[in-house]
Amino acid sequence: MEVSTSILNVKKEDCIQTFYNLETAKTDYFHIDVMDGEFVPNNTSELMTEYCEYLKSITNVPLDVHLMVKDVISYIKSFMIFEPRNITIHFEAANDKKELLGWLAYIKENNVKAGISIKPNTDIKEILDILPYIHTILVMTVEPGKGGQELMPETIEKIKKLREYIDKNNLDIDIEADGGINLDNVGLLKEAGCNIIVAGTCILKSDNFKETIEKLKA
Repeated sequence: MEVSTSILNVKKEDCIQTFYNLETAKTDYFHIDVMDGEFVPNNTSELMTEYCEYLKSITNVPLDVHLMVKDVISYIKSFMIFEPRNITIHFEAANDKKELLGWLAYIKENNVKAGISIKPNTDIKEILDILPYIHTILVMTVEPGKGGQELMPETIEKIKKLREYIDKNNLDIDIEADGGINLDNVGLLKEAGCNIIVAGTCILKSDNFKETIEKLKA
C-alpha cells in the first residue's frame, strides 16, 4: 500500500516545515487537490499552485495531482509545468467520452501518467471501457470538495468490483481511494484491492507523521 498525503489543509505559515516532515516521514506522494469553485464548491487552485512551486524546489517526492475542475484542459496545462507523476481528471467533467479520451491522450503525450476519478454516485460500468487508456482510477470515497468527511462504506464495494475487473482483464492500473481514510478503515480498502490511499486529516492531525504513515502502509 502506498500513501499519498493530501496537503489541502496544510497551514500556509508552516507549509515548508510540514512538507519537509512529510518527506522524512516517507510519504510516497504529495496529493494536490485542485478545486475551481465551480465543479466543486471550494476553490484551492491558487493555493495549490503556490504549494506546487514550493514542492518542486524543495523535494523529489512525486506530485499526485487531482483536478476537480470544469475547464479541464487549461488546468492540465497549468499543472503540467510542475512535472507531476500523474494527473487525474474527473470522469464527470467531460461532455462525452471522446472529450475525456482527448484529455487523457494529452496528459500521456506529455510524459505524465493519466488517471480518472469518479464520484461516489458514478457507476463503475460507465468507465470500464476507459480503463485500458489510464494508469490510475481514483475512487472518491466521499463527495469531492472538502476535507475531513467520513468515508462512505458503499464505495468499498465499488473498489472490490474494479479490482476483480482489472485482474480479470490483466490491466496494469493503480486503484487509488480518496476521502475519509484513517487507521480504522484503511484495512478494508486494502482488502478490497486498493493499492494507493489518499490521507490528509488522519496524518496531519497525528502527533507522529512517520508512525501514522507506517501504520497506513502496513
